[in-house]
Amino acid sequence: MAGMFNNIAGTYDFLNHFLSLNSDKYWRKKAVSMFGIDAPETILDLASGTGDFAVAAMKLNPGSIIGIDISSEMLAVGTKKVEKLGLQGKIKFLSACAEDLPFDPDTFSGVISAFGIRNFSDLSKGLQEAYRVLKSDGVILVLEFSKPKSFLLRKLYHFYFRNVLPLAGGLISGDRKAYSYLPESVSVFPEREEFLKVLMNAGFSQCLFKPLSGGIATVYRGIKVNPVTQ
Repeated sequence: MAGMFNNIAGTYDFLNHFLSLNSDKYWRKKAVSMFGIDAPETILDLASGTGDFAVAAMKLNPGSIIGIDISSEMLAVGTKKVEKLGLQGKIKFLSACAEDLPFDPDTFSGVISAFGIRNFSDLSKGLQEAYRVLKSDGVILVLEFSKPKSFLLRKLYHFYFRNVLPLAGGLISGDRKAYSYLPESVSVFPEREEFLKVLMNAGFSQCLFKPLSGGIATVYRGIKVNPVTQ
């Protein structure tokens, strides 16, 4: 998995914006607005990639953000981006696996992830780890692709994801396999109510979701509630 993302790191940001018609920027902005904490002290960005969600989360004015990923090349691109934006004092990157986080319990005020959760080798374990490192009343925000409810939009979505995206992504990145993997991973990812159940099984409470752009993407939110006050 790390090798695949290393291969496409150089064109990853461009293709994200190009293939989504810049909708990915809007989705991240809407996701951040659902955080519910005015000034979180520390945020952990799971499967951070090149750090776009971490940069978007700076709107919350956190003390610091740590982005983790298994792809060293993605993190290298993210590091250059953060330095260019002058955010190196706020955002740091670390090579780590989401299913085995190198942090103590109750470390972060928030956990975020955009378009990376579905790549976990063990989704339940990754979410349990996120719960472990969150402080009481901490928030988790997950932004992921989902399948539209509308029949017509769903048809267009499937055609685009299975035909246009792999071809265009493959031609530009030089790795068609990576962009064929994307629709495959989206098709098997538990979405909406199903994913809320996974979040709740990991310990999260007050779980909810918000569809974006007709359901092409969905934001999920959960809270680590102290058992005493739950």
